[in-house]
Amino acid sequence: MTQETATGRAPEPSLADPCAEREPAGERLHAGGAGPRLDVFLSGQVFMDMIFTGLPGPPPPGTEIVTDGLGSAPGGVANIAVAMSRLGLRVGLAAPFGDDMFGAYLWRTLAEQEDVDLGLSRRVPGWSTPVTVSMAYDSDRAMVTFVKPVPSPLDDLGAPPPDARACFVDVDRPVPPWAVEMRARGALVFGDLGWDQTGAWPAEVLDRLAHVDVFLPNAAEAMAYTRTASPAEAAEALAGRVPVVVVKRGGDGALAIDARTGERAEVGALPVEALDPTGAGDVFAAGFVFATLAGLPLAERLRFANLCAGLSVRHRSGSLGSPCWGEIAAFGESAEVPEAVLAEYAFVIPFIPDAAADSVVRAEPTLRTQH
Repeated sequence: MTQETATGRAPEPSLADPCAEREPAGERLHAGGAGPRLDVFLSGQVFMDMIFTGLPGPPPPGTEIVTDGLGSAPGGVANIAVAMSRLGLRVGLAAPFGDDMFGAYLWRTLAEQEDVDLGLSRRVPGWSTPVTVSMAYDSDRAMVTFVKPVPSPLDDLGAPPPDARACFVDVDRPVPPWAVEMRARGALVFGDLGWDQTGAWPAEVLDRLAHVDVFLPNAAEAMAYTRTASPAEAAEALAGRVPVVVVKRGGDGALAIDARTGERAEVGALPVEALDPTGAGDVFAAGFVFATLAGLPLAERLRFANLCAGLSVRHRSGSLGSPCWGEIAAFGESAEVPEAVLAEYAFVIPFIPDAAADSVVRAEPTLRTQH
């Protein structure tokens, strides 16, 4: 039901926290002491993602398709920032924001609704917010992105990096000096990368892993960069370069090697029906970061990451489809998977806040069709 506003007054979007249990979840994680102010720090570019759903297919030239499915959410680096914050991690983000309507919406959504610390982010006068429009149909999608160059380098914080237990970087580009500095101060550096559109897969990208503690590529990326024929071979090759490597295999789960301890783990994906896998890699990474900072064994880190990613792929909603603890608790009470499978996730129970039992409705995209 749509709530009407008074005549002549603009509607005010709700920015209420959709994951009220994130704070008590964080308190359980930090029960051992105060520690740094932030758990994770990262920088990058935030996009305005607009996702049209319910389409029969792509619109033919010269035609128009009308749909009642529209989701809108922060995208880009915000995908993983939101996913980590919803689990109770204290997240800091340094990013440029346009001084337009989309920039204002993204800033307020991240800072007020999703509890992401934007203390090192900046509003850029005269710069337009990047926008991605996605049209989802069947099991595919088409996207159009508008983006203008950022006036100043993304990794130029303009200030010393904050104290944090970990940071997250994209090794597509050189590891930023602030991450090297944070690692020297004791922070764990988690690294990921994207698909190489050029097809070159340059080996020097792997040289950047000298500054990384945990590397989380997907199977195709890992095999391409290492010139290997299987995810297992790729993991072995990468284990010689980085302390912990995790190879994501989508619906086939994930495998990991801890080169420091010799520990190895391989875990299947959560057996759920995937509606939209977009962004699942970011949610997986967020779950792995949380489980690592919680001190869980390697196999449980993989299972928790798979759990978070599996819950996210059941919806079409971008970053705002990342699971809250309420959805994790509700899934544990459902009969969606066999009891034997659910028993493998019993280690998660101590982290579920008491408040999550009453918060079983997943968060929705901020802009959507109301029924």
